[in-house]
Amino acid sequence: MEKKEKRNISVTGDISFADLKVSEPKAFAAGMPAIKVALEHVNKESGLFRSIKTLSKMNQKHGFDCPGCAWPDPDKPSKLGEYCENGVKAIAEETTFERVNRDFFQKYSVEELSTWTDFQIGKSGRITEPFILRPGSIYYEPISWDDAYIAIAEHLKTLDNPDEAVFYTSGRSSNEAAFLYGLFARAFGTNNMPDCSNMCHESSGVALSETLGIGKGSVVLEDFDEAEVVIVIGQNPGTNHPRMLSALQKCKQNGGKIITVNPLSESGLNRFKNPQKVSGILGKGTTLTDIFLQVKVNQDVPLLKLIMKRLAEKQKSDQKIFDLDFISTKTHGYQELLADLEQQDELDLLNRCGVDSDKVDQAVEVLAKNSKIIICWAMGLTQHKNGVDNIKECVNLLLLKGSIGKKGAGTCPVRGHSNVQGDRSVGIMHHVSESLNNALKDEFDFEPPSEEGLDTVNAIQAMYEGRAKVFVALGGNFVSAASDTAYTAEALQRCTLTVSVSTKLNRTHLTAGQTSLILPTLGRTEQDQGRFVTVENSMGKVHQSKGRLKPASKHLRSEPEIVARLADAYFGGKSGIDWNELGSNYDLIRDKIEKVLSGYHNYSNRSSGSGFYLPNNARVADFSKLPGGKAQFSVCRLPDIELKADEFLLMTVRSHDQFNTTIYGMDDRYRGIYGERRVVFMNQTDMLQKGFHSQQVVDLVSNYNGVERRAQNFKVIPYDIPSQNLCAYFPETNVLVPIDLYADKSQTPVSKSVVVRVEAV
Repeated sequence: MEKKEKRNISVTGDISFADLKVSEPKAFAAGMPAIKVALEHVNKESGLFRSIKTLSKMNQKHGFDCPGCAWPDPDKPSKLGEYCENGVKAIAEETTFERVNRDFFQKYSVEELSTWTDFQIGKSGRITEPFILRPGSIYYEPISWDDAYIAIAEHLKTLDNPDEAVFYTSGRSSNEAAFLYGLFARAFGTNNMPDCSNMCHESSGVALSETLGIGKGSVVLEDFDEAEVVIVIGQNPGTNHPRMLSALQKCKQNGGKIITVNPLSESGLNRFKNPQKVSGILGKGTTLTDIFLQVKVNQDVPLLKLIMKRLAEKQKSDQKIFDLDFISTKTHGYQELLADLEQQDELDLLNRCGVDSDKVDQAVEVLAKNSKIIICWAMGLTQHKNGVDNIKECVNLLLLKGSIGKKGAGTCPVRGHSNVQGDRSVGIMHHVSESLNNALKDEFDFEPPSEEGLDTVNAIQAMYEGRAKVFVALGGNFVSAASDTAYTAEALQRCTLTVSVSTKLNRTHLTAGQTSLILPTLGRTEQDQGRFVTVENSMGKVHQSKGRLKPASKHLRSEPEIVARLADAYFGGKSGIDWNELGSNYDLIRDKIEKVLSGYHNYSNRSSGSGFYLPNNARVADFSKLPGGKAQFSVCRLPDIELKADEFLLMTVRSHDQFNTTIYGMDDRYRGIYGERRVVFMNQTDMLQKGFHSQQVVDLVSNYNGVERRAQNFKVIPYDIPSQNLCAYFPETNVLVPIDLYADKSQTPVSKSVVVRVEAV
């Protein structure tokens, strides 16, 4: 087999253009087209009959949880199927007949694979057995499970101190696997446990913890039935959380109003055709958005301040606009907020946000009359320098209206990965929790580390600088998910060892350390010796998930077993913890979670059926753990964004044929894009001023602190987007996001507000 001293590895893949077709954006989401596309995906990947049988068990009681988003299931799931188009695509990817096996890795070198697009890499199929990439080699080769565990353990033992290892967690891991993983990392001696929350909703967690005392949302699914107003801000549920559209539809049918705040008008929030209803197939569907506020990128704070300022003016003549009883008994900082609003200049706020004044007035009128208000958001608010303030301003509006701690009202951060919230709940975090450390010490008889660990950004920098030498990933596609792609890839390649617990091949496997191992694991759909795992949805409910399909290979292992066997190989029976027993008996893991964490009593039994909710103080308006025992108003600064005449503010988004870094296909039919991903959406007036024509090829260039980053060969698409704003897909544009620019307090990368120039090729 050919050997080379240096691997030549690309982080971008092939940049040649496919046949691009462009049409008008779609007027609605779902309906018959969603059914047609979903069936085409499953038929191609895993066979129609087999897939339909599998889907009948998804998001059903005693079935398996969708490996896609974390949107909650209703207590009474639809008998027709409780899934969406993108959920079907996720199942098609996991149950594909394609295989990454010995023959595959003998045929394709790492160098060749790295020239493939993320779409091509993902379509390679399921990994069938453990593989190792040895120093100097450009080919992965098989390795036994026992030898793999020993190799990893020996690398860990060579480290000078435990903090030279990084243990990353994806949001698709189960509670059981995540708890065991966190236990191993702490027993090993480090809090270096970055997770995908660091890259997406960390800003939400920080803002909500500081203002309401809990880093989670406060609503449950049934609150949408009673909501009078739902504000959807910085979010595109039609693509990212399609089942949310059913909840919004029900809200509208019950008389609720929906206000949408976003730089783009998205099809899923314009009109929804529910594919489970005759009216959704044959009829016009349901118009969702009542008021569309087309805000400029990252100008949500000025818009929210303007709305609250106008509400405050109304409050002077009508004392019922704000909930003064709630404010006086449950909150702190009201007068300071009013003083800040008073000194804001309305014209300045209007110019900053770019929204028509009459549209703002329409929103103010709706909000003035109602108090059952839910605000939903996603990364459109969190991935900015001022991401924490974006969330705090949303909380300000809810507190003014008394819209926290009652039915039909509250905060709703919509999580992207199916168990990212559960992973954090069971202890995956780089922060130090004294109470958790004490509980672990009492239960497992070791001293957990007391020094704060590395989050995602700091972990990448540590690997790049040689301060961290081993990187272990429990799921995920780290290099494609993180910011500053070239820098992140180089950081991984500088490690002595990288380990990925994965179901499918991804780009992280191709940006490997000196030694790299891929450990194949069971998918969410697959049988696990009759055992079940648990997950927590976006609204804090914990429930079971049990796979039904025969595993893709007899060599696959479950995540809890992989973690346990690795821990056993490292400690060799000297830690006082029976790792192998924990890895084989998930009930025992849940018993340990019960003893260490609050809210999980009678865990295994209560997780069956619809599951159970974890305690949530904001849901019951209990703010006793906050200063003064009250929820906190916040005085937030206006975003500091200054663009030169030749600069634009770029936000990165998903296409409709995509979930996080997984590329299902090359189309984004809701936005009218087919056959290509390297496109950039641009305001038509801006195009004229720059002298660009439709589908002209350009480069996107960012320059921070003298470092130029370039995303090459994108076609310009005229689109309805605010002037000096741009929109393009990730991970193709992650290369433009600087590693050292992130949200204050949360360190979430600024993937939604990157200053760039556009240069003709």
